[in-house]
Amino acid sequence: MGNAELQSIHVHPVKAFRSLSLREAVVEPWGLAGDRRWVLIDDGGKVVTQREQPRLALAAAEPLPGGGLGLSAPGREPLTVAVPKPATSTAGVATATADIFGDKVEAVLADAAAHAWCSAYLGTEVRLVHMDDPASRRPVDPDFAEPGETVSFADGFPLLLTTTASLDALNSLLAQGDHAHEGPLPMNRFRPNVVVAGTEPWAEDGWSRIAIGDVSFRVAKPCGRCVVTTTDQDSAVRGKEPLRTLARHRRIDGQLVFGQNLIPLSPGTIRVGDPVRVLAP
Repeated sequence: MGNAELQSIHVHPVKAFRSLSLREAVVEPWGLAGDRRWVLIDDGGKVVTQREQPRLALAAAEPLPGGGLGLSAPGREPLTVAVPKPATSTAGVATATADIFGDKVEAVLADAAAHAWCSAYLGTEVRLVHMDDPASRRPVDPDFAEPGETVSFADGFPLLLTTTASLDALNSLLAQGDHAHEGPLPMNRFRPNVVVAGTEPWAEDGWSRIAIGDVSFRVAKPCGRCVVTTTDQDSAVRGKEPLRTLARHRRIDGQLVFGQNLIPLSPGTIRVGDPVRVLAP
């Protein structure tokens, strides 16, 4: 694979909020430390994402020492949210069941001020919840996982990898289509955790195990894409791309595919500039 390296690292402290870029990150069994441990749920317990609420792209969550969050969004005063006590404590903790694509996950409710802040921003009733124990709350899809492998509030897998070469190739295809004016698209449309530079386009389709620095990963499956990719992450405005182009050129097993889902095989820390090696094709 030549001189492939880790170009950037991204976490999303609250699922569907703006991403944060990091120089390094601790890899935990269920994903990068601080990634998607919080999520919004509606009054029926269903997880709320940019699929339903594209304006979440404009909301930001800054991790605070001790596990809390600093929330900010257009038109809202910033709010500090403390990490709630874990459900395993004996303090009469308030929990809720979060329904994330059919997975029922017990989560701990944030305080009332957090619910009110998020509800006022979206104009609909939501609650903010925290995954207190990612080691036990939500297993990865057993069709693609080993027993005991778990995931946070990510769509389905601990990490998402994309490559700059594949984005360049996709943008070249997009430029030839009916909605060329929407391109070129930036990588943040795909909300990855790790972005790799120095590969051939679509090389990641052929990987089954890789190492980033000293940390190894299993490549679980390609990532099927949804309407979130059509949402401009800086304006929350929706278009047609890249789904139109993916439908023409990247339909695999009935899904429109960009990027690969990863499951960590070892703990450790990854850093921007780390070499990326294919351990098994």
